[in-house]
Amino acid sequence: MIRKPIITVLLLVTHALAFGQAAPKPYGVLPSARQIGWHETEMYCIIHYGLDTYTDKEWGYGNESPELLNPSKFSALQIVNAAKKGGFKGVVVVAKHHDGFCLWPTKTTSHNISKSPYRKGKGDMIKEYELACKKLGMKLGLYCSPWDRNNATYGKPAYVDIYRQQLKELYANYGQLFMSWHDGANGGDGYYGGANETRKIDRTTYYGWDSTWAITRKMQPLANIFGDVGLDVRWVGNEEGRAGTTHWATYTPQAPDEGKLPANGYVKYWEGVEGTRNGKYWIPAECDVPLRPGWFYHKAQDGQTKSPYYLLNLYYESVGRGANLDLGISPNHDGVISSEDEQILEEFGKLLKQTFAINLLKGARLTASNVRGGNTAKYGTQNLLDGNRYTYWATSDNVTKPTLEIDLQTAKTFNVIQLRENIKLGQRIEKVALDMDVNGEWKEIAGATSIGANRLIRLSKNVTARKLRLRILQSPVCVAISELGIYKEPVHLSVPMITRSGKGLVTLSTEAPVSSIHYTVDGTAPTPQSPVYDEPFALPNGGVIKARSFETKQQYSEIATRQFGLVKTGWKALTPSTGTGTSQKAIDDYEETFWSSTGPASAVTNLPQDFVVDMGTSQLIKAFTYLPRQDKKADGIIDNYSYAVSTDGLNWKVAAEGEFANIKSNPIAQTVQLSTPVSARYFKLTGKHVVSGSGITIAEIGVNIK
Repeated sequence: MIRKPIITVLLLVTHALAFGQAAPKPYGVLPSARQIGWHETEMYCIIHYGLDTYTDKEWGYGNESPELLNPSKFSALQIVNAAKKGGFKGVVVVAKHHDGFCLWPTKTTSHNISKSPYRKGKGDMIKEYELACKKLGMKLGLYCSPWDRNNATYGKPAYVDIYRQQLKELYANYGQLFMSWHDGANGGDGYYGGANETRKIDRTTYYGWDSTWAITRKMQPLANIFGDVGLDVRWVGNEEGRAGTTHWATYTPQAPDEGKLPANGYVKYWEGVEGTRNGKYWIPAECDVPLRPGWFYHKAQDGQTKSPYYLLNLYYESVGRGANLDLGISPNHDGVISSEDEQILEEFGKLLKQTFAINLLKGARLTASNVRGGNTAKYGTQNLLDGNRYTYWATSDNVTKPTLEIDLQTAKTFNVIQLRENIKLGQRIEKVALDMDVNGEWKEIAGATSIGANRLIRLSKNVTARKLRLRILQSPVCVAISELGIYKEPVHLSVPMITRSGKGLVTLSTEAPVSSIHYTVDGTAPTPQSPVYDEPFALPNGGVIKARSFETKQQYSEIATRQFGLVKTGWKALTPSTGTGTSQKAIDDYEETFWSSTGPASAVTNLPQDFVVDMGTSQLIKAFTYLPRQDKKADGIIDNYSYAVSTDGLNWKVAAEGEFANIKSNPIAQTVQLSTPVSARYFKLTGKHVVSGSGITIAEIGVNIK
């Protein structure tokens, strides 16, 4: 008679203890509320537009006239809406780039929009962007370059006060910001009020970043500070739009020189690709990449916009690795996004919606090897399918390698897997695997080495299965997984790959078989009526090739575009083969090889250095091209040049000179249009300054005659 009540009480106590088990303890450093909002944004665009749009430069020198800015159709609404169509949730507007020109009527410098003809000197483009974002429900961020190649006081203490005042104006007058974006490019040659000189700064101390960013925290507490060292968001270390296959949101920035403190523009930026496991700070990576080859609009880059499927691949390699994607868009001379770019953004947005519209796990039966304290109501597997980032399946503290079996009820076909952790509890998991049931046996089909805010695993081919199994292989603490999904990316035809041999023969090919490939050489879009590719064809004088795969007249791929210069058959490099590689490698039409004068065998150690080519016959040169080394090293990359031509190899005339701006971060092929076409047999590229090192390197150098 006494035992039954005692047993009942014990059962009730045990039940209460189990279901009252506390939530998992957070692991490591955690994101702030503003960073949580940033993670939820996932994708935004950075907008480059200004005087550089009209001078055809990436970095203005600082001496450009405000009179250049007078777009006929500028529409912040059209620009922001183009981003929204792409599925982006915000924009970061470049309010001032390195040329120092301000797109708002600042009181800090006369080099601003009020001195331009735009809206008769009464314009304020930043205000127009603010209003457009409010109307479209988009977030607004601002970029104000610390480097100012126009300001006479740059490099002196007085400029820092000016820069801070510019930030205060932007923070005070344009509503709530979600980002304050601070570039690491600082110091170098510039106009500087007419001084035309090189000014260097100590990047660790000059801006007084602690005091400068304190202004941000006070005036815009919800704005995430972007910089090489954070404070809230770090640069991923490249401008390719890709995070590491392992991506830690935690990060400990390191100075490139032992014993010194890191600072914006002074950090081991390459470590930002992956981050730091168990780093001191929560500073996730932003993956910035331009939609076109360059950040500003260049007419010569029309037709070279990244395709929707290329953008989808970048999405998997940025957002799909727990980072965010920051895509650069560039309004044209009219002050709007071109129809080509707008259409591609819209197609990308539709592709994202199609891919992630339906979680094929809906209705599945999930069975976990462990649920925290047996409390399925709070920590059960149903949380994995509720679409909430912060409800989660958790295991008991001593269970760090659980499994989850999934019965889809019926066989389903998929090619994308999604996992999320509840990052409010930190980034916990270090390795996972997914298996499928094949005739009663488990077969591994995918894996990952970090999860965090988001992990998308894109399979190389479609998989059809009814039963799946998730295995947590490595985690220092119990798991807290918030979402799990499988999705089906739409079928699409392979885009043609365009290559050209050293003798000028163009080959078109695809990774998977297609019914036909059609191409054009006049810059128009290929249609079923365009020439059909059946064998390599000659393109000795260069030009633009566009190609598209067709299955039917209505079923076709995206357009592939490739521009070629004059074929280099018969060319001779007259520069001796000192350093690394023979000098002929600079004109062998093979991008992976390069010539360098910086190697240990080099007898040349001083700049400037010349590279001379004899084309064999006279050509009417309209532009020249320079491809820097493509091995992700910076030594010898030319960033300041002179280009001269000659008819006899003895008497030279300078045809162009300037800088390859931003080439260190974005080492793409550089095309320089000559102001006037020149007839010559010989040309000479002179490296006047390099990113690093004492010699020059050239992967490819060429000329365009079309």
